[in-house]
Amino acid sequence: MSAVLTVKDLGISFGSNHVLKSINFELNENEVLGVIGPNGAGKTVMLNILTGILKPTKGTISFQGKEISHEGVTERCRGGIGRTFQVPRPFEQMTVFENIMVGGVFGAGMSEAEAKQKALEVADVIKLDDKLDLFAGKLGLLDRKRLEIGRALATEPKILLLDEVGGGLTESEVGLIINLVKEIKSQGVSVIWIEHIIRTMLEGTDRVMLLADGVDVITGAPLDVMNSSEVKKVYMGGGDDE
Repeated sequence: MSAVLTVKDLGISFGSNHVLKSINFELNENEVLGVIGPNGAGKTVMLNILTGILKPTKGTISFQGKEISHEGVTERCRGGIGRTFQVPRPFEQMTVFENIMVGGVFGAGMSEAEAKQKALEVADVIKLDDKLDLFAGKLGLLDRKRLEIGRALATEPKILLLDEVGGGLTESEVGLIINLVKEIKSQGVSVIWIEHIIRTMLEGTDRVMLLADGVDVITGAPLDVMNSSEVKKVYMGGGDDE
């Protein structure tokens, strides 16, 4: 299995605060890599670096064999790296259909006609095809999460970065998100999924990576990582995920 993304010695500092010291991992083709870690581990910061929002202090990022550390947000998005954010912020006065189109037009640089077709395809995947004409501001949390994923999918990503898309959902709703991620993977999209819900990591990922103290502590099969001494040590005494 070949790597679609390779991260080597990735680090970032804000003054004297070394948020990420040295992160090393590979994301394989057609793989879901889960990421866990305590509050302040730098998980979201890592996604911000991967998407070009933040520039690393050191290290390299190779996407499909090409070094992209120098590329900006737009270049990376149109090159095939899509993402969601922890708190969904749809354009509330626009319809579900229009929100998804935004991803196609502004994220992927599609024509309006292309974006319309892509929006219809994506709406079917995220199970919002029956709510296309509904204003996004009227959506419940689950559908807002689905729409957030949909806007990212409309950019036609080769890698999708998910930032706590299961947060705040009920147990049954989390199951629906797990199934959605599996369907996205089945379409050939590799996924990095940050989450604090253990079930999502055990049922929805192929491997799990633990981040703590600015480094990747352990990466492996989900159950092996969850039962590892490293995870027990990091989470001993509590501490919620960010």
